[in-house]
Amino acid sequence: MIDRKHVGLELDPLTVEVEKGRLRFFAKVTGQSDPVYVDEDAAKAAGYRSLLAPPTFLFSLELENPEPFKLFEILGVDLNRILHGEQAFSYERPVCAGDTITLRQRVMDIFDKKDGALEFIVANTTATNQRGEKVGSATKTVVVRN
Repeated sequence: MIDRKHVGLELDPLTVEVEKGRLRFFAKVTGQSDPVYVDEDAAKAAGYRSLLAPPTFLFSLELENPEPFKLFEILGVDLNRILHGEQAFSYERPVCAGDTITLRQRVMDIFDKKDGALEFIVANTTATNQRGEKVGSATKTVVVRN
């Protein structure tokens, strides 16, 4: 069983710069057709500082973490036993090329079902920009099969 003492645990923050090339690549692979994601002139004409980050790009930045599985290591969870349960996103402000984003992940809840056969880890990641403004958050639920 995962120890509930980890509820409230906050991992070290991760800070990443949003680059134009990465935004264009992400837009291409996710099938974005709006030019604000790939054409800087179009983005500026639409009122953005630079290229706009497509939906979900913000949270793909978590993959930049040099220790992407640190949470599971701390919790003592075998990666072979986890399943992605669900994920929800909220967006507060636009993220554009040139922004520096800091992600902070925190364990919100740990609970079990079926007499411990399934355990659930609920974690929230908040993202702030270089001005300290919250730009979005993501909540994910990971299922651990015992």
